[in-house]
Amino acid sequence: MNIAIVGATGNVGRKILEILEKKELKIENLYLVASSKSVGKKIKFKGIEHEIFDLESFDFSKAKITFFSAGGEISKNFAEKASKNSIVIDSSSFFRMDPDIPLIVPQVNSKELNNIKKNIIANPNCSTAQLVIALKPLHDLFVIKRIVVSTYQSVSGGGKAPMDELVEQTKLVLGGKKVVSKNFTKQIAFNAIPHIDSFSDNGYTKEELKMTNETKKILDNQIDLTATCVRLPISISHSESVNIQFKKPFSIEKVRSALDNFPGCKVIDKRSDGGYMTPLEAEGKNETFISRIREDKTIENGLNLWIVSDNLLRGAALNAVEIAETLIKNNFYGK
Repeated sequence: MNIAIVGATGNVGRKILEILEKKELKIENLYLVASSKSVGKKIKFKGIEHEIFDLESFDFSKAKITFFSAGGEISKNFAEKASKNSIVIDSSSFFRMDPDIPLIVPQVNSKELNNIKKNIIANPNCSTAQLVIALKPLHDLFVIKRIVVSTYQSVSGGGKAPMDELVEQTKLVLGGKKVVSKNFTKQIAFNAIPHIDSFSDNGYTKEELKMTNETKKILDNQIDLTATCVRLPISISHSESVNIQFKKPFSIEKVRSALDNFPGCKVIDKRSDGGYMTPLEAEGKNETFISRIREDKTIENGLNLWIVSDNLLRGAALNAVEIAETLIKNNFYGK
């Protein structure tokens, strides 16, 4: 198995490498690809140093699977070229809503891999990925009618520069010095910013619309969803407060059981001090954690959940690797 990673020096690319090191995939040749400024650098994988290849000149026919984790502009310019000779798993938003390209969370809709038309598979937004993996078993049982979700997202969702700036701003604030934001619209240290990505004409941000549109595409187009996405001064892990209205009656016991038995989910829900998951505790873990499970008495068949997951893992790198594992397990069906 020959694998390439475009954007190997970035947050998600490095996380893909970390995951592949722990997996049992037999990788014969690994190609790490990045921009020309990274050429000549070396990254260790399983104790062996691998040189960085130049994206502009890389021969994608060398790789059976190519992970793209370098942003939408790079995917726009290079993914289709790569897909002529390699199966592309793209973590950017560029292809997600293309009707000819499957948007995949393997635990939720792996059957869509039967419909690969352009040799490209899209990886969903990190907030969407952790949401739908918790929604899937509940939708199968009780049929979701409507969702109201508020996200509390870490700065790592914006990349390495925002992560570095959070540390820098925190030091400035604690030192009583003036803060000038570079990667945020306002000060992020000791603050909350209800704004992720650019605004659309209807007042929603693109991040909020991604959650709506991607959830519909992955899970069910009949589900109504409205979102508010907030950036918090947290390094890693996204949290979501989710209010669900089902079409069918449910019981808390059945909800707990369905979630705890679904691949990738884990219920941590004790109705006592500390009996729930926080972003810090989810960091570095593969599971999507569900806490604060309770009935919403203000609407018919209403349920509240608190969902937490490591966004660099579940929402990006891990999901991409699991797509690759699913393809390999099924002998690249749909190719």
